[in-house]
Amino acid sequence: MKHQLTIMTGASRGLGLALARQLLVPGATLVCISRHTSDALVQAATKQGAALEQWTLDLSHCVQVANALKAWLQSKNEGQWLSATLINNAGVIPAVAPLRLGDPNDLSNALRVGLEAPMLLSAAFVGATGAWTIPRKVLNISSGLGRRAMASSAAYCAAKAGMDHFTRSLAMDEARVVNGARVCSLAPGVIDTDMQVQLRGADVSQFPDQAMFADLHTKGQLSSADDAAAHILAYLARPDFGSEPVADVRDQKNRLARDHYFLVQAAKVGLLLDLGRADV
Repeated sequence: MKHQLTIMTGASRGLGLALARQLLVPGATLVCISRHTSDALVQAATKQGAALEQWTLDLSHCVQVANALKAWLQSKNEGQWLSATLINNAGVIPAVAPLRLGDPNDLSNALRVGLEAPMLLSAAFVGATGAWTIPRKVLNISSGLGRRAMASSAAYCAAKAGMDHFTRSLAMDEARVVNGARVCSLAPGVIDTDMQVQLRGADVSQFPDQAMFADLHTKGQLSSADDAAAHILAYLARPDFGSEPVADVRDQKNRLARDHYFLVQAAKVGLLLDLGRADV
């Protein structure tokens, strides 16, 4: 039986783990690239009858990881899959502090994992599968902070802004070739993950937005990882995926809410018209 192939980074916890669980359905092949494996994913794959590979690799060594992915893809026959998708999910936020106080090693690691690795893996993926005729997608998990700067988060903001922009460029490249990959850099909204714990626990004297993140948690305004994963995968499955190379999953939620509102209003108007006719 042909499977849907998905390759994803950062699958061992948080949003990545939630995405991986939901991707493990019958007829799926999932390759996870993380520093640690997950027993929960092994159990889920066995239960669902899905194929799972877990590569324990450090994305800070992104050239080696990209070369490994390219070699693996080149060794495969596209005929065993219905589609192929790369999800660049892994990201690192270094110590939340002004750039002048940043540790060079931490800053470098954040840029390697958050920007360099997704770019190299995207290049390896589209390069190795360029002759394939099955549908191919690249989904980069971005952030609103790639589009709106925040103090004490220079490396993370830079990585996500760079991700957005290289996705735009990649979309242009792939639009010029036959059966080019469809690509999108998608902001998933604010999610209750370890990153949020780090932000709301930061030193307020170094991080002026700390209170805002604490307030999001207190007021229950954070999406769960499972809920966010469901919305992301629904976006990935859309027929028009890739029509906007840079997008926000919240735009889709707002669009659905607006459409629902207008449908309700239209139904009310229709009911009033029907009542008016009955009075004639």
